Amino acid sequence: MATRKLKRIGFGPGISERLNRTKLITCQDFLSKGRLELLKLLGLSDRTIKEMILTVSRAVCPQPSTALELKQSSSFFPTSLPQLDQVLHGGLPSSTITEIAGPSGCGKTQFCIMLSVLATLPKNMGGLEGGVIYIDTEAAFTARRLVEIAMHRYPDLYSAQTSIEHLTSNVHVYLEATCSSLFKRLQSLEEDIIQNNICLIVLDSVASLVRKEFDNQTGRNLTERSNLLAKEASLLKYLAESFAIPVVVTNQITTRFGTPQTTIGQATDSVSLDGDGGYVTAALGNTWSHCVNTRLIVQYLEGPFRQVLVAKSPVSPFAAFVYTIDSKGIVLKDDGADHYDGTDPGLQHIRVRTDMPHLVAANGMS
Repeated sequence: MATRKLKRIGFGPGISERLNRTKLITCQDFLSKGRLELLKLLGLSDRTIKEMILTVSRAVCPQPSTALELKQSSSFFPTSLPQLDQVLHGGLPSSTITEIAGPSGCGKTQFCIMLSVLATLPKNMGGLEGGVIYIDTEAAFTARRLVEIAMHRYPDLYSAQTSIEHLTSNVHVYLEATCSSLFKRLQSLEEDIIQNNICLIVLDSVASLVRKEFDNQTGRNLTERSNLLAKEASLLKYLAESFAIPVVVTNQITTRFGTPQTTIGQATDSVSLDGDGGYVTAALGNTWSHCVNTRLIVQYLEGPFRQVLVAKSPVSPFAAFVYTIDSKGIVLKDDGADHYDGTDPGLQHIRVRTDMPHLVAANGMS
């Protein structure tokens, strides 16, 4: 990956000092210079410069792996929801991006906060025994809810104040209010991951900022938005793969017009949004849907019940689970998994709750 820091390549102290002094920080900074330019900047021999170029080039070049190596190195992050973990072959896959998409109030942030608690748990309790980077673009994270979920889900472990302090000190929250600040944050995460033993990255949400700053009606803006999302996805994939950790992002919903895709158990008070066939699906389009490895869709059912769909996974069939949200976080009903005929995850129809469908039809949904 071009954004990899040169100090992770393994050069000696003398060379590292020269690189820092000349502001050559990343592999991209180094490889964008010509050999003659590097000779003048670093004051090293031509032979040393050639060796450095070769070393850096090898460091950013993806290495081939056998299927056996991938099988032996694969790992999963248990969600503490046994039925979902079983379908996903152990939990959320490490080294990949998992997306949780759905309407507001359906539990996306609750899911992320619960996963943050789980990541800090000891390994013998199913945790990752490390820190969490929680990037919050909607100011939705609360430490109080983090502690509440921990104390109710694991009352024996979090009965002491020292345990709560250990939990809260291992969840590193970054509030980002613009696309540029978010991108800079993602570029700088490498050192934070190493220094704080980070085992989980959460981005809540990936859609919030780009939808505020980019106009959907302008073709040029859509192209810039797609390019930015592709760069963010590339950075997140690099971090996930380089450190073998799971990355979880949340996504919002949007309205499309046309023939809606069918889902299981469609309720009468869920969308269609108007007579022309408007329906709700995950935001950011089909291109973004290909950037994530696993997509979980959360949607409303009747009363307090909600549903999580495994809409995209390299290891799992299409499956659905009913859940509620309480002081423990996400709680699945003991009904097992329902299987359904899936569709393109970028077009999957999502149910939303509304008591006044005519107002939704009139105003639309973003």
